[in-house]
Amino acid sequence: MADIIYTYHNNVYFNITNRCTCKCVFCIRDEKETLGEAKEMWHDHNPSFEEIKAAVDAFDFAPYTEAVFCGYGEPTCSYDNLIKAAKYMREKNPHISLRLNTNGLGELYNKKPIVEELATYIDVVSISLNAPNAARYQEITRPCYENAFNDMLAFAEKAKKAFKEVKFSVVSIISEEEIAASQKLADEMGIPLRVRIYS
Repeated sequence: MADIIYTYHNNVYFNITNRCTCKCVFCIRDEKETLGEAKEMWHDHNPSFEEIKAAVDAFDFAPYTEAVFCGYGEPTCSYDNLIKAAKYMREKNPHISLRLNTNGLGELYNKKPIVEELATYIDVVSISLNAPNAARYQEITRPCYENAFNDMLAFAEKAKKAFKEVKFSVVSIISEEEIAASQKLADEMGIPLRVRIYS
C-alpha cells in the first residue's frame, strides 16, 4: 500500500486518494512516481478511514505545527474520509493546524455543499486558481467539468467567509501577464495569491 502520510521539505502531508477531477498540464503526478520521503504515492485502493487512522496513530506529529491534506489526488474526492481524518487529527493532535490544498471543485464532485463542514475541522484552505479566466483555466487545469472556473470561484467566495485563512495559488508556467491578471482577480476577491515556482 502507498504512503498515507509522508513528509516533504520538513512538512507533513496526507495522501488519502489518487482520484482527481482535473488533469493539470503541470501535475507532478506525470513527472514523478514519489515525492519527498514517501516510498510509494500510488494507492492500489482508496485508503479506508481505518487505514488512515492507523497511519495517524503510527506517525509522530510532535515536531510539526501543520499537516496538509494534499497528496497524489484531490482530497475532496475522498470527502467522508477527509472529514473523519481531520476530526480525528483534531482529537489526537490538537496542536496541529490543518490545511487543505484543493482544486475547489469538491462541491461539484460531491454534489452537495461542503464548505461549512470542512471549516469545522480545517484551519486553512489553499485553492488552485491556476489561471485568470475561464478559457485558460480549461486549457491549463483540464477539469472533467465544463464551466469549472466559475464553480471554483464560487467555492472560494464561500471559503473566504468560513475558514480562518484562504489562499489562491497559480503555477509559474503561465505568463507574467497572466500572473498579473490572476493577482488582480485575487485582489478583487480579497484573497491572497501565492505563485508556485514550477520546477
